[in-house]
Amino acid sequence: MYKDNKDVFQILSDAISEGIVIVDEKQNIVSTNVSADTIFGYNKNELEGTSLNALIPKNYHTDHVIHYKSFFKNSEKRKMSPDTNLFGLHKNGTQFPVEVGLSPFTIFNKTYVMALIIDVTERKEIERNLILRSEALQTANNGILISDALAADNPIIYSNLAFLEMTGYSLEEVLGKNCRFLQCDDRDQKGILKMRDAFKNGHTCKVILRNYKKNGTLFWNDLTITPIKNSKGIVTNYIGIQNDITKRKEAEDERNYLSKILNDSLNEIYVFDLNTLKFITINYGARKNLGYSLEELKTMSPFSIKPKFTEKKFKQLTTSLVDKTITKIEFETLHERKDKSTYPVLVNMELANLGDREVIVAIVLDITEQKNYTQKLERTVALRTKQLEIALGKEKELNELKTKFLSLVSHEFKTPLSGILTSCILLSKYDLEEQQEKRDKHIQIITDKVHYLNNILNDFLSIEKLETGKIKYKFTTFKLGKLLNDVVYNANMFLKKGQQIIFSDNCNDISITQDEKTLELSLSNLVNNAIKYSSENTVIGIQIIHDDLNTTFKISDSGIGIPEKDQKNIFHRYFRAENALNTEGTGIGLNIVQFHIQNLGGSITFESAENKGSTFILTIPNKAL
Repeated sequence: MYKDNKDVFQILSDAISEGIVIVDEKQNIVSTNVSADTIFGYNKNELEGTSLNALIPKNYHTDHVIHYKSFFKNSEKRKMSPDTNLFGLHKNGTQFPVEVGLSPFTIFNKTYVMALIIDVTERKEIERNLILRSEALQTANNGILISDALAADNPIIYSNLAFLEMTGYSLEEVLGKNCRFLQCDDRDQKGILKMRDAFKNGHTCKVILRNYKKNGTLFWNDLTITPIKNSKGIVTNYIGIQNDITKRKEAEDERNYLSKILNDSLNEIYVFDLNTLKFITINYGARKNLGYSLEELKTMSPFSIKPKFTEKKFKQLTTSLVDKTITKIEFETLHERKDKSTYPVLVNMELANLGDREVIVAIVLDITEQKNYTQKLERTVALRTKQLEIALGKEKELNELKTKFLSLVSHEFKTPLSGILTSCILLSKYDLEEQQEKRDKHIQIITDKVHYLNNILNDFLSIEKLETGKIKYKFTTFKLGKLLNDVVYNANMFLKKGQQIIFSDNCNDISITQDEKTLELSLSNLVNNAIKYSSENTVIGIQIIHDDLNTTFKISDSGIGIPEKDQKNIFHRYFRAENALNTEGTGIGLNIVQFHIQNLGGSITFESAENKGSTFILTIPNKAL
């Protein structure tokens, strides 16, 4: 009977995009349309005569029989609950989510049920992704805001929990407002102007702003704003990702303070293990004076550079520190450089803790000039003593002057450096295993400051030598490959995350005759600048061009570049470009490089564009003039 109408039904059902399955009261399939066959993976007419269970996963069979009988008995048209997770069974055995609508009908006094089936796999996946993304936004540590760019005044339409905890506002107090309420009356900020320009032009921007919590507390907000555009390129929303960097700013202020203290110091700083007496770290000024690299010094001990001390004698000297019977040792001795020359020093040693490790911190002052001055003074006094009775009085006066001078120098250097020693001692307070991150942070801060300040100190000492004409160049013949490897090796310690240095490998067999140390310092300055003024995940390139007369080095980066209006002054001493004022530096390095290179008969130029990067071109004769 039903078969008599099958052709008519088939024509109608095949025109429907949803799957149609018709079953009799015994749950046998009597007909399917093309969409149903496709959904379940069967060929045309292959399902006819089979049980409906062929399309239902086995673990649902029992429940399905009960529901089917109940439905068949009541014979009502309905759609199965959208909250119910229904699954179909593909011919290949895989399960997939479906949405089912049931409709009974009667033909020739025989009742059938038509199931309208939709494969909702894609919809379920979209729903799952939306739920995951929503949960991810809510659980993110960053504060996240979304605003409506198409509404008046760009109001906030979404805030995650992290933003509310960061600022102290409730969700009701945030929604519908423009984000400017976070600045209160503190509107005179460069970052706000940059943010306005980004909103105006639909650009992404990253700024650091002074923001205020609900209770009025200031916090520093590292904010990234990203526009969301529709298919027509119209900005519909802005996403703001916020980070409270107040602690980082405070750490920077503390680092700058310690940097200022060390900036005026001529001291050498050594840290060595209390038990093994092996050096752990040595500041740049000490390494430069001694002529050793940090790697070489880490294999050595204090008595290795003190010709007047053996290991036994040095241990005897430090016994009172180890026993804690005294807190500080001060003495004068000699230090021996790598080239075997010596110089007099005043040494102050104190016990400290570096994490869970006991160390001795030695602060050393090179007193060569004081000693030379004293010796000269003493010779003069001795000569005058033989000639004049008043010489004795002059000698006493000069000796008093010497004592006051050494006392003044000692005070001027020991007082600021006690701050650094205090920082080292404070590390002992973090003696729990879970405080390792804090210890590492303070150790890294101190290390960074020592490296940075000693570089500054070296620059100021170089200025003094340049102005007094004390520079003497030493010309030797050397391989460019070794020089370049040394420059890159030393620069690696300053690389930011993801940065890399790519350099020419065509220079291993090239030799030139020049002042190797001066050229190395000049190239290091240019490479370090490229690293400092470039962002993470960028490349610093070093290219070498060599001909019969000259060798040219091109150091390029894709960093912040130099504004055109500042380029004419870039080699002036103490000058810094406007876009570099927030980056650490003194404005001395390029001036020193230019001075040295010109003295060696070379030249230095550059090409730069703001926000695109810079290329510094250093050309030097292959042979000293």
